[in-house]
Amino acid sequence: MKERNILKNKYFLYVTEFFSGMSVMAVELGASRLMAPYFSSSQIVWTVIIGVIMIAMALGNVWGGRMADKSPSPDKLYGRLLLAAVWIALIPFAGRYLIGGISLLLAVFITRNFLVWAALFACLAVFAFPCVLLGTVTPSLVKYSVDSLDSNGKTVGELNALNTIGSIIGTFLPTFVTIPSVGTAVTFLIFSGVLALISIVYFLSQGQKKITCALVLLLILGLGFSSSSYSFAFWEKDITLEDESIYNYLQVKESDSSVILSTNVLFGVQSILMKDAKLTGMYYDYALAAPLMAGITAGNPGHILILGLGTGTFAKYCSEYFPDCSIEGVEIDQKIADLASEYFELPDSVQVSVYDGRSYLAASDKKYDVIMVDAYQDITIPFQMSSQEFFTEVRDHLTPEGVMVVNMNMRSDSKHSINDYLCDTIGSVFDRVYTVPVSGGTNCEVFAFQDSGQLETFEEKRHHLTDSALDEMMTLVSKNLELRESGNLILTDDKAPVELLGMQVLDEIIADELDYYRELYLNEIF
Repeated sequence: MKERNILKNKYFLYVTEFFSGMSVMAVELGASRLMAPYFSSSQIVWTVIIGVIMIAMALGNVWGGRMADKSPSPDKLYGRLLLAAVWIALIPFAGRYLIGGISLLLAVFITRNFLVWAALFACLAVFAFPCVLLGTVTPSLVKYSVDSLDSNGKTVGELNALNTIGSIIGTFLPTFVTIPSVGTAVTFLIFSGVLALISIVYFLSQGQKKITCALVLLLILGLGFSSSSYSFAFWEKDITLEDESIYNYLQVKESDSSVILSTNVLFGVQSILMKDAKLTGMYYDYALAAPLMAGITAGNPGHILILGLGTGTFAKYCSEYFPDCSIEGVEIDQKIADLASEYFELPDSVQVSVYDGRSYLAASDKKYDVIMVDAYQDITIPFQMSSQEFFTEVRDHLTPEGVMVVNMNMRSDSKHSINDYLCDTIGSVFDRVYTVPVSGGTNCEVFAFQDSGQLETFEEKRHHLTDSALDEMMTLVSKNLELRESGNLILTDDKAPVELLGMQVLDEIIADELDYYRELYLNEIF
């Protein structure tokens, strides 16, 4: 039989096992990148993705074993692989619509734990089915490759080893090679193409399904050619740049008044360049109070460090209003750092280091007058930059009159919120902690220092400002500065549940924004 010819020496079965294992991990990594621009890349979202895929694989293992016992022909296995290849190829193109539609539908009915439920249902709808199909591979191949009970242990061990090795490669290859170089959509197509090719080779060797194989091949190739126009934000018309890095989805939008960098397709501004206006009206302006508190003026330059540089909005303003200052920016994402000079006019005088913020501090013994911590993006708050140990490290790198300013991007009025934890943690390290809410948004600026002298310095320096826009902003900061009493809600390196705390605030924000529209929608239905 022809079937026995291609499967006779088991190598083809081993290739199938290897690339199936690789594809599962590629789908998992791709899932995280496809969902991150909509739901963030927090530990919560990762937990949902891993949980759904493991459940799907378990179901596939059971189903595949039963199918192999009931109908041992490899035709059905390679038919399932061909179907999985088609589904995986369609994921980046149809999945974004499913994710958006499911999220909008759930927003009407769900007011608590929205992120978990939306991510869960989106992940089930988009990624579960192909993983169930891929889960059928190993038990099916065991059935086809075991010749006798004397060698079944050896054969099963070899199949599992190949699956594991493929999974390892499937973990590293998308993260470090395909996603940064060709993007998420093409990554899905690459691994879809590999699965399709294996199935096509099998069916052509049997003289079967030639038309089906040709149609699948044309579909994948067609999607590949159309991927050049692929966009996560498919509803947007005027995007200057859409790209991906190892860490982020990147979107640059330009209008007549500004250039904006966002790492989320739905909301959020990570950096902004104002073309005409003096200031942004956003939290960057409020943070300019920190240099004044530290005694920095146009005639008295100092040393400023920014952890979470982005494309340098705060750094650019510091260089304009406090010339001759030494300004260092630390940004973990190389592509974002590159965008700073290409689109956002970051001054050459700003020293940029591509590094993790906390690691940068640990490797340096330099003292700064101002340290800006701007590393929190939506719900994605790096726990290692929110703990008592981290803020102690920051304090130890400040001069005696130095000031730390932290941008908290999800203001909340509820008790025991993420902001309460952050402020209490900061208060356990610094003697004085003041907060200023940013008007017209959900941000809140936190200023921390060691004694009240910094406030006196701030009041003295702001009265000598000659720029009217900056003077008006500093007057607003002065009026809204509020002393924060420290509590006992402390985050540590050992215990910092920032994702869960952040999700609670996100639920509040979503509920506030959608209450009006939810009520209108329900009134229309009922």
